[in-house]
Amino acid sequence: MASRSSLSVWTLTIPLTFLLLVHSVHCFNLFGIRPVDFKKGDDLKVKVKGLTSTKTQLPISYYSLPFCRPNKIQDDAENLGEILLGDRRDNSPYEAKMMEFQLCNIVCRITLDEKGAKALKEKIEDDYMVHMTLDSLPLVRPIRIFEHESPFTYQLGFHMGLKGYYPEEKAEKYFIYNHLAFTIKYHVDTQSNSTRIVGFEVQPFSVKHEYKGAWKERNTRLSTCDPKWKAMVLNSDGPQEVEEGKEIIYTYNVDYQESDVDWPSRWDAYLATRDDQTHWFSILNGLESILVISGILAVIVWRIYRDIFNYNDLETQDRVQKETGWKLIHGDVFRPPCNSDLLCVHVGTGVQILGMILGTMFLAILGLLSPCNRGDLITTMLVLWIFTSLCAGYVSARLYKMFNGTDWMKIAIKTAFTFPTIIYIIFFMLNALLWGQQSSAVVPSWAMLVLEFLWVGISAPLVFVGSYVGFKKEAIEKPVKTNSLHRQIPRQSWYMNPISIVLIGGLLPFSTVFIELSFSLSATWLNQFYWFFGFHLLVFVILAVTCAEISIMLCYLQLCREDYRWWWRSYITSGSVALYLFLYSMAYFSKSLEMTKLVSVVLYIGYMLVASYAFFVLTGTIGFFACFWFTRVIYSSVKFD
Repeated sequence: MASRSSLSVWTLTIPLTFLLLVHSVHCFNLFGIRPVDFKKGDDLKVKVKGLTSTKTQLPISYYSLPFCRPNKIQDDAENLGEILLGDRRDNSPYEAKMMEFQLCNIVCRITLDEKGAKALKEKIEDDYMVHMTLDSLPLVRPIRIFEHESPFTYQLGFHMGLKGYYPEEKAEKYFIYNHLAFTIKYHVDTQSNSTRIVGFEVQPFSVKHEYKGAWKERNTRLSTCDPKWKAMVLNSDGPQEVEEGKEIIYTYNVDYQESDVDWPSRWDAYLATRDDQTHWFSILNGLESILVISGILAVIVWRIYRDIFNYNDLETQDRVQKETGWKLIHGDVFRPPCNSDLLCVHVGTGVQILGMILGTMFLAILGLLSPCNRGDLITTMLVLWIFTSLCAGYVSARLYKMFNGTDWMKIAIKTAFTFPTIIYIIFFMLNALLWGQQSSAVVPSWAMLVLEFLWVGISAPLVFVGSYVGFKKEAIEKPVKTNSLHRQIPRQSWYMNPISIVLIGGLLPFSTVFIELSFSLSATWLNQFYWFFGFHLLVFVILAVTCAEISIMLCYLQLCREDYRWWWRSYITSGSVALYLFLYSMAYFSKSLEMTKLVSVVLYIGYMLVASYAFFVLTGTIGFFACFWFTRVIYSSVKFD
């Protein structure tokens, strides 16, 4: 048993250690990114990020391909979330001066060897996208899905090349986008007289540049792109082919456009969606489900109220003859379940996940998280996960003591290591696959050590503190006494067997979230913008209410059939939403993704298994507490002898 002095030392050293660790890994700026004011002629530094592909899901480093390089490659300072996502930024040779138009700037000339040509062809074949940033804004390519009058949509990054045919040839050729026409949008604040960047767009072209005379680096006069002779790149009629021995000249333009969009609203255009009606349909669909279940529950509550009133009013009659259904099993309904330790661990972990999700959504809705960097979101979730470890330890210990447990250290150890160990093992194996493919998304060994320290050095001790406090509390009082002998459970109907109940219990809650789930999967696996936490919060509340109501309804039906084994059943019933989530992710994979490598498929399945398991723990906890509250209320309202 740990002494009070050791616990007090933990409570003092953990916050200090964590603050030092956060400082060492350049933790996120909670209040977003501060605006930067520019003056005419100020240097603008374009930064490059890793190349991504929806076909392979294997990000690669920008400079692993034969692209132009600066004199010295410098990595940006990264927070832990960026490292875990493989979201890294390097400096680039693309430079500009604020408000100074630049036309046909030569970056460099590269002659492809066999290895370089093969690498470019492979990446073009796999639809790799190039990503850049300027002033923390991602580079986007405005495109129209329909005709001229349709609004622009923004594609995150641009394809590094394309495949095509020459009119006189039948063989397929590969062409690279080697000319970039940048458009930098800026806003002038008349009150502060400041100029800020509010947009960063590009139109890529494939151009086979030509020049006369000797090559003079950036001073070479190109006949295909020369502002003096008004030779501008307007299309890709003469594209640059990718082939061994071919010479590629990389060029770019920089144009400026004044915008009415102010700096705080510069992300609105990127995050604007034309699918608002779809989101609202998802919410209305969930509300309809809640109304239907609420109507059924209203009938159940009225029936329970009538039973309780009639039962308690029988002072002179034989109550044994009147005890039917759920009242018959009052001496067994709070009997500790099998594997009660495992149930306590999962309920405590579910509370931890719930606290992390609600905290993250709350900060995002308040605008304290910036969409400029997805790493901030991951870092925030990691920080909240660590500090909600106190809640996990407290809840698991309280339940453990109610189940007549005596060793709080044992339940604390299980709570601190069961769920994280499973997640860490899967994550480690997936990271090993990324390392074998030489992907830029590989989490370095030092970052893995940092995760282990956050887990073992901070999160686990906080679980112990929470468990110690929770176990010192009085045990949760049961409304009725538990008999010493088990009551025999009658034979159940086929529709009340565990498999049927579980499948029914997860289907309806899943129907309330599957529309929003498709947006989340697209944002994760198709590199699409998605930052609608308001919709997410509404759908999450609907999901929680639906899980709670369906669990209560099925729990009541189970108790009426004199089956008192509701503890695990209530957890698994609502947790089965995760089964439908995983099946839906497999359907989404076959319909919307075109992964060409076995490693990519394994990565997808691995990450979706992690997400589904976490979803199971979360929704299972919601259903468990709903049934726990329901059974305590109805059995405490009856006067049993």
